Amino acid sequence: MTPGILTRRLCATTLLAQAMSVFFGALVAWRLAGIESDPRATAYLVGGLALALLCALAAGAMRSPRGVALGWLAQGLTLASALVLPAMLALTLIFTPLWWLCLHQGRRLDRLTAERAAAAEGD
Repeated sequence: MTPGILTRRLCATTLLAQAMSVFFGALVAWRLAGIESDPRATAYLVGGLALALLCALAAGAMRSPRGVALGWLAQGLTLASALVLPAMLALTLIFTPLWWLCLHQGRRLDRLTAERAAAAEGD
Protein backbone atom coordinates (compact mmCIF):
# COMPACT_ATOMS: atom_id res chain seq x y z
CA MET A 1 0.00 0.00 0.00
CA THR A 2 1.44 3.38 -1.03
CA PRO A 3 1.77 5.72 1.95
CA GLY A 4 -0.36 8.86 1.95
CA ILE A 5 1.08 12.35 2.02
CA LEU A 6 0.99 12.77 5.79
CA THR A 7 2.53 9.36 6.36
CA ARG A 8 5.28 10.18 3.86
CA ARG A 9 6.04 13.50 5.51
CA LEU A 10 6.13 12.13 9.05
CA CYS A 11 8.20 9.08 8.16
CA ALA A 12 10.61 10.96 5.90
CA THR A 13 11.26 13.52 8.63
CA THR A 14 11.97 10.74 11.12
CA LEU A 15 14.31 8.97 8.72
CA LEU A 16 16.23 12.15 7.91
CA ALA A 17 16.72 12.89 11.61
CA GLN A 18 17.87 9.29 12.06
CA ALA A 19 20.28 9.67 9.13
CA MET A 20 21.91 12.68 10.76
CA SER A 21 22.15 10.90 14.11
CA VAL A 22 23.67 7.79 12.52
CA PHE A 23 26.14 9.94 10.60
CA PHE A 24 27.38 11.55 13.80
CA GLY A 25 27.46 8.15 15.50
CA ALA A 26 29.65 6.86 12.69
CA LEU A 27 32.02 9.75 13.18
CA VAL A 28 32.25 8.95 16.89
CA ALA A 29 32.93 5.26 16.22
CA TRP A 30 35.56 6.16 13.62
CA ARG A 31 37.41 8.58 15.91
CA LEU A 32 37.24 6.27 18.94
CA ALA A 33 38.63 3.42 16.88
CA GLY A 34 41.31 5.71 15.44
CA ILE A 35 42.43 6.79 18.90
CA GLU A 36 42.78 3.15 19.92
CA SER A 37 44.58 2.31 16.64
CA ASP A 38 41.84 -0.16 15.75
CA PRO A 39 42.31 -1.31 12.13
CA ARG A 40 38.52 -1.41 11.72
CA ALA A 41 38.18 2.38 12.07
CA THR A 42 37.62 2.93 8.36
CA ALA A 43 35.09 0.09 8.25
CA TYR A 44 33.13 1.76 11.06
CA LEU A 45 33.04 5.02 9.14
CA VAL A 46 32.05 3.42 5.83
CA GLY A 47 29.40 1.24 7.50
CA GLY A 48 27.93 4.19 9.36
CA LEU A 49 27.88 6.34 6.24
CA ALA A 50 26.18 3.52 4.33
CA LEU A 51 23.51 3.26 7.04
CA ALA A 52 23.00 7.04 7.03
CA LEU A 53 22.62 6.94 3.24
CA LEU A 54 20.12 4.08 3.55
CA CYS A 55 18.06 6.21 5.94
CA ALA A 56 18.14 9.13 3.50
CA LEU A 57 17.30 6.83 0.58
CA ALA A 58 14.37 5.37 2.50
CA ALA A 59 13.12 8.89 3.22
CA GLY A 60 13.24 9.69 -0.48
CA ALA A 61 11.55 6.42 -1.40
CA MET A 62 8.54 7.00 0.85
CA ARG A 63 6.38 7.59 -2.24
CA SER A 64 6.26 3.83 -2.72
CA PRO A 65 5.77 0.82 -0.44
CA ARG A 66 9.48 0.15 -0.96
CA GLY A 67 10.25 3.17 1.21
CA VAL A 68 8.45 1.64 4.18
CA ALA A 69 10.42 -1.60 3.76
CA LEU A 70 13.69 0.35 3.52
CA GLY A 71 12.70 2.26 6.65
CA TRP A 72 12.22 -0.97 8.57
CA LEU A 73 15.55 -2.22 7.23
CA ALA A 74 17.20 0.97 8.49
CA GLN A 75 15.68 0.38 11.93
CA GLY A 76 17.03 -3.16 12.05
CA LEU A 77 20.50 -2.15 10.89
CA THR A 78 20.60 0.66 13.43
CA LEU A 79 19.90 -1.92 16.12
CA ALA A 80 22.65 -4.15 14.71
CA SER A 81 25.10 -1.24 14.76
CA ALA A 82 24.77 -1.16 18.55
CA LEU A 83 27.12 -4.16 18.55
CA VAL A 84 29.87 -1.82 17.30
CA LEU A 85 28.92 1.35 19.16
CA PRO A 86 26.66 0.70 22.18
CA ALA A 87 25.38 4.30 22.07
CA MET A 88 23.55 3.36 18.88
CA LEU A 89 21.16 1.39 21.08
CA ALA A 90 19.89 4.73 22.37
CA LEU A 91 19.20 5.80 18.78
CA THR A 92 17.35 2.55 18.19
CA LEU A 93 15.24 3.07 21.31
CA ILE A 94 14.38 6.58 20.15
CA PHE A 95 13.86 6.18 16.42
CA THR A 96 12.22 2.75 16.10
CA PRO A 97 9.19 3.65 18.26
CA LEU A 98 9.06 7.04 16.56
CA TRP A 99 9.12 5.33 13.13
CA TRP A 100 6.32 2.98 14.17
CA LEU A 101 4.28 5.89 15.59
CA CYS A 102 4.72 7.95 12.41
CA LEU A 103 3.59 5.01 10.27
CA HIS A 104 0.48 4.29 12.29
CA GLN A 105 -0.57 7.85 13.05
CA GLY A 106 0.23 8.99 9.51
CA ARG A 107 -2.00 6.27 8.07
CA ARG A 108 -4.76 7.22 10.51
CA LEU A 109 -4.46 10.89 9.56
CA ASP A 110 -4.44 10.05 5.85
CA ARG A 111 -7.60 7.98 6.31
CA LEU A 112 -9.33 10.80 8.22
CA THR A 113 -8.31 13.31 5.55
CA ALA A 114 -9.74 11.08 2.82
CA GLU A 115 -12.99 10.64 4.77
CA ARG A 116 -13.35 14.40 5.23
CA ALA A 117 -12.66 15.01 1.54
CA ALA A 118 -15.27 12.42 0.59
CA ALA A 119 -17.81 13.95 2.99
CA ALA A 120 -17.12 17.43 1.58
CA GLU A 121 -17.69 16.17 -1.98
CA GLY A 122 -20.93 14.54 -0.91
CA ASP A 123 -22.38 17.81 0.39
